[in-house]
Amino acid sequence: MKILLAAVLALAAVLFTAGLAQAAPVDGLTLLSATPAQGGSAYSLNLQTLLIITGLAFLPGIVLLMTAFTRIIIVLSVLRQALGLTTTPPNMILAALALALTVFVMRGVLQQEQDNALQPYLNGQITFETAVQRAEPPIQNFMLSQTRKDALHLFVDLSGGHYATAQDVPLTVLVPAFATSELETAFQISFLIYVPFVLVDLAVASVLMSLGMIMVSPTLISLPIKLLLFVSIHGWSLVLGSLANSFLAPGS
Repeated sequence: MKILLAAVLALAAVLFTAGLAQAAPVDGLTLLSATPAQGGSAYSLNLQTLLIITGLAFLPGIVLLMTAFTRIIIVLSVLRQALGLTTTPPNMILAALALALTVFVMRGVLQQEQDNALQPYLNGQITFETAVQRAEPPIQNFMLSQTRKDALHLFVDLSGGHYATAQDVPLTVLVPAFATSELETAFQISFLIYVPFVLVDLAVASVLMSLGMIMVSPTLISLPIKLLLFVSIHGWSLVLGSLANSFLAPGS
C-alpha cells in the first residue's frame, strides 16, 4: 500500500506537471480579485492554482494511460465476453484486478519513482521541479520499452520533430504512441484468447444442428462447457501470468 500511494503521487507529479514545469511561470497572475469591504476579506484566485485543480479531474485517466492498465483491462474485458458472461466478474472486480496486476508489473518503476523523486522531495532534500525531473525517466523508460517502433515513428512524424535518440522524445509524443501500442498488443492477445471459445461455440452449434435441436440456444450448452474447460486448465492463472510476462518483452 505504501508503494502504491507513492506511485500515485509520483506519477501524478510526472503526468500533470511535466508540461507545467517547462512552461513560463504565472505566479502573481490573478484571475479574480475583490476589494475588501468593511469587515470583509480580499479574495484572489491564482490562475496556476485554477489550472492545477482543473487538471486533477483528468489526472486518473492520464495516470492509467501511461501504465500497464490499458492492456490488462482490455484483455480481461474481452475474456469475460469470450466466456459468454456479461456481468461476471463485475466491472469493479475487473478494474480492481487490473489495477493490482498493474502495480505488480510496474513495481520496479514505482519503487524508482519513490526512491529517486517522491521520498527525497517529502524529506525536503530536493525541490519540486527537481522531483519532477527525477520522476520522468523511470516511467519514460517503461513506455519506451513497450512502445512499437512504427507507432513511435508515426507520432514523431506527425509532431514534425526530430530527435537524436528515443530518450529525447517528449512525453507529449511518447504517450499517444505508447497508448496506441498498448491497444494493438491488447487486441492481439484478445484475439488469441477469443479463438478457442469461438471454436467451442461452433462445435456445440454444429452438434445441436445435427441432432435437430434448432430451438435450443447454443449458448445454453456452450457456456458451462467453456467454464469447465477454463477452470480445468487454470485459465485465470494462465491469462494473468501471460499478461504479466507480456510486459517483459520489449516493443517490436
